[in-house]
Amino acid sequence: MTLAQLGPRICIIGPSNSGKSTLAAAISQQQSLPLTHLDQLYHQPHSNWVPRPTYEFLALHDAAIEADRWIMEGNYSVSMPQRLDRATGIIVMEVSTALSLARYLRRCLFEPGHIGSLEGAQDSIKWSMIKHLLIATPKNRKRYQQLYQDWNGPKVLLNGARDLQAIYKEWGLTHPTQST
Repeated sequence: MTLAQLGPRICIIGPSNSGKSTLAAAISQQQSLPLTHLDQLYHQPHSNWVPRPTYEFLALHDAAIEADRWIMEGNYSVSMPQRLDRATGIIVMEVSTALSLARYLRRCLFEPGHIGSLEGAQDSIKWSMIKHLLIATPKNRKRYQQLYQDWNGPKVLLNGARDLQAIYKEWGLTHPTQST
């Protein structure tokens, strides 16, 4: 599958800390697609990752998906149906729980201002996120796999870090280094 075949509205979904934000930023730069990190819509800026009221998140989300062209990364099942209805292609990412956890710890300890980070927020190790990675993520993986199976449009499955590296090379993507 070529990147162009995914069309002008691409959703990237997958486990936390799987590389969604970085891949979305790389595609955004190469294709000049407006980029939306759903974490930034869901959480209040300049907070310690405090969620917005659901109605506010949904209003921001629904406004973003109305555009003709975009790349959007993140999950948030409350908004998934309307996002997928507008998407022209999807990328489903898969990484092991161990790798997700290692990336989360690295991000919190060594990568302030990482791609997709929340404006004005300081990442810190949170038990709730570790619990999410260890308990909720395996269940979510099954949902993402089913979503991939059921999707009738153009789609790409990246099953691990090697697939992710290969797609960067295949699509000629440059790994972004600064926060977007």
